[in-house]
Amino acid sequence: MSEKISIKFLGGAGSVTGSKHLISVFGKNILIDCGMFQGLKKLRLLNWEELPFDVSKIDLILLTHGHLDHTGYLPRIVKDGFKGKIMGTSPTLQIAQIILKDSAKIQEEDAERANDGGYSKHKPAVPLYDSDDVENTLKLFNPQHEGQWIQLFDGIKARFNYVGHILGACFIELDLESPTNTKLKTKKLIFSGDIGRENDILLNSPKKPKNADIIFIESTYGDRFHPINSEKELIKIVKKNHDKNGTLIIPSFAVERTQSIMYLLWKLQKDNIIPDTPLYLDSPMGNNVLDVFNKNPYWHKLSFSDSNEMSNNIKYITSLKQTFKLCADKSSKIIIAGSGMGSGGRVLNYFESYLSNKSATILLVGYQAEGTRGRQLMEGIHEIKVHGKYYPVKAKIENLQGLSAHADQKELLNWLGDINNKPEKVFIVHGEPNSSDKLRLKISETYGWNCIVPSLNEVYESDFF
Repeated sequence: MSEKISIKFLGGAGSVTGSKHLISVFGKNILIDCGMFQGLKKLRLLNWEELPFDVSKIDLILLTHGHLDHTGYLPRIVKDGFKGKIMGTSPTLQIAQIILKDSAKIQEEDAERANDGGYSKHKPAVPLYDSDDVENTLKLFNPQHEGQWIQLFDGIKARFNYVGHILGACFIELDLESPTNTKLKTKKLIFSGDIGRENDILLNSPKKPKNADIIFIESTYGDRFHPINSEKELIKIVKKNHDKNGTLIIPSFAVERTQSIMYLLWKLQKDNIIPDTPLYLDSPMGNNVLDVFNKNPYWHKLSFSDSNEMSNNIKYITSLKQTFKLCADKSSKIIIAGSGMGSGGRVLNYFESYLSNKSATILLVGYQAEGTRGRQLMEGIHEIKVHGKYYPVKAKIENLQGLSAHADQKELLNWLGDINNKPEKVFIVHGEPNSSDKLRLKISETYGWNCIVPSLNEVYESDFF
């Protein structure tokens, strides 16, 4: 049995998407996260390539959280032959179920629309995976408790630790102790997943690791700081929208950001700080995730009574017929709709109706990956392609980074601050190149640690001892 550790960066390296880290040690292969590539076409095409590893030889998958860029490739890997357990916290797996079912449905609908419209280069267009593949994936889900050690294999144990970001999200500790040579020291690997905010509206502050030999840390906002007056900016934007009798469209991530925006707008209206403008939620996933919040009170700050009152204050759009009716409504309103980067979902219907409307406002409230419509709008593009047609952008585009669910550079550094030893290696992952490199320099300068920004499909090997 090899006493080496092999690490393969199959995603989440050089980009903020497609997170997959394959750890091979003691004859076992463990995949940390299994995300779908999103954003730029060159990244999306990677989803269709075979992994440079025999999928049937992967023994286990551990999930940091339920977002698509960390779980969205699961049905494909199951379709290609993976048969092991998929472990995560209970809310992570509940959210992953919602997201994967929605992902399959969107892919099936997109393929059907492309075939009917004849605008796909593929004849016929097919989804990456379908609803049957998702059902087969769900059979492999194996929920785990937060904060408790799990013996995975001889010499390998893991623990999920609360890290904020979204409901159920955890950083993963992987402890290794040679089952054949007890004289070798143990090694601890830390996988941050996505790290949440220290003062999130709905979630508690992230727990921090205490020691680590090898660290994998995200770097989504590794090059910047979040503004601290986001609520004041939101108030201004809502009031301006009301004054011009406009429609405010908020593309939102169905998990946690949607609930945070709902809560914030409800609270501001309740306290008479913003006008009592009709508030709509057009996100089937967002509705389902609110149920997950109610089922998992340990994981968040939202009380059951506030959740009920907030839910009663919002109007839910449940069908495409209602969506089209709301698109045609000229009265002032606020619409929260998925998806958060404008890469799919119901928000595209509102883009078609309102992007060319000068009285409308598009409010971006989360990270916008390179190549997405949200990123294009943020960077001032003049026209956007939706469902094969171009629409001129005349609506006001606003961006509130301070409402992001990701830690900024200062919070990322603070998250590392309780580690009481010097790690052998710190891998900077899940970030665009500039962001990752800035965080690399900052960690090296602050702590004196050896930091590496790996490339996609790069392999790192180390002797165990």
